[in-house]
Amino acid sequence: MKAAILAAGEGVRLQPITATRPKHLIKVAGKPILEHCLNALKRAGISEAVIVVHYMGDAIRQYFGDGKDFGLKIEYAEQQAVLGTGNAVSVVEPYVNDDFLLVNGDVLFAAEALKTVVDLHQSEKPATTMAVVPVEKPENYGIVELENGKHVKRIVEKPTREEAPTNLANAGIYVFSTEIFAKIKQTSATSRGEWEIPDALTLLINEKKPVLAVKIAGEDWIDIGRPWDLLEANRWALTRMKHKPFGFIEDGAHLVGPVTVAETARVRSGAYVEGPAFIDEEADIGPNCYIRPCTSIGRKVRVGNACEIKNSIIMDSTHIGHLSYVGDSIIGERGNLGAGTITANYRLDAGTIKMMVKDKHVDSGRKKLGAVLGDDVKTGINALLMPGVKVGNDSWIGPNLMVQRDLPPKSKLFLKQEVEKKN
Repeated sequence: MKAAILAAGEGVRLQPITATRPKHLIKVAGKPILEHCLNALKRAGISEAVIVVHYMGDAIRQYFGDGKDFGLKIEYAEQQAVLGTGNAVSVVEPYVNDDFLLVNGDVLFAAEALKTVVDLHQSEKPATTMAVVPVEKPENYGIVELENGKHVKRIVEKPTREEAPTNLANAGIYVFSTEIFAKIKQTSATSRGEWEIPDALTLLINEKKPVLAVKIAGEDWIDIGRPWDLLEANRWALTRMKHKPFGFIEDGAHLVGPVTVAETARVRSGAYVEGPAFIDEEADIGPNCYIRPCTSIGRKVRVGNACEIKNSIIMDSTHIGHLSYVGDSIIGERGNLGAGTITANYRLDAGTIKMMVKDKHVDSGRKKLGAVLGDDVKTGINALLMPGVKVGNDSWIGPNLMVQRDLPPKSKLFLKQEVEKKN
């Protein structure tokens, strides 16, 4: 069975990280989200895939190529404009001749979850089989109502909590018969000018065509839509990977629990690293650092003396200056945090932290959430970033400044010093 992967979207809600890369190439646990997806497909027995691209599609093509290095055969289909999931599926039609697996390229899932969906479809041969997953906030998802335990009765897009018929969300994992292409052509665009998969499924249901659902475990699936979801995805991937410290670990350094240290990485004396954690090639850690669980440190990252990093993603070629604290944060590539930089991650009133997402304040539901910095961000000594702050790429934050609100790309923020002469 061939797989189709939807990877065309821009990922606006993940700004500023997606300003310089497609969201599908954001690394968690040392690998792009899309690579985790492809690895799960391969473990589920899939050997061929077509990836639907649009936003920064060339970067995805360049990274994965023909798939040979990843043990797969990969083709690419171009979605000319991002016009919804239904439109994205329609561009796959020339690449498939039979039933095919479709997955969203911005979710992480266990191979076992895929196998469950594929096995049911192959045994019962319905028009469509889809995965559903229990969620805590049904108002954020397309919610699926079932009858007789596995037949899809209806799909309700982002209902209010009171109107949600169940807590079972559409997981973005399907097996379709080729009949889906005709049904997509029969649908109409939404008010946003997009064609969506659930509308095509509704047509199948109304025609009494069998649309089946498989319940997968919540722990086998992660949806990545907002910046803090990247931290959860990083934790999810770190806890599932096999760890081994290959690199140069000096005497006096301590690795506790599952920790990966790449072959060319160095962990200096006095460093204390608690797993699960990942340290990529040519990274240089310490001395006397504390790397706490669920941290991923990218290639050529330098973490200076006496730093503490907790539950964070530090992207490639970034320098964390000595005496700095990075907690529950995402730091983009080629950043430079001056000595004593602090990312605050906890409110004084112990409340949940809000973050601006698409020009709206969104409650993350997290009591611990730090900053999100784009690529090429520099901070001066003793800079302080308050919880939930985002800083656009290529910005500078001067010494002894506290950042309380989001900064757009290419911002320059400095204190002005005035001198008065005595009479």
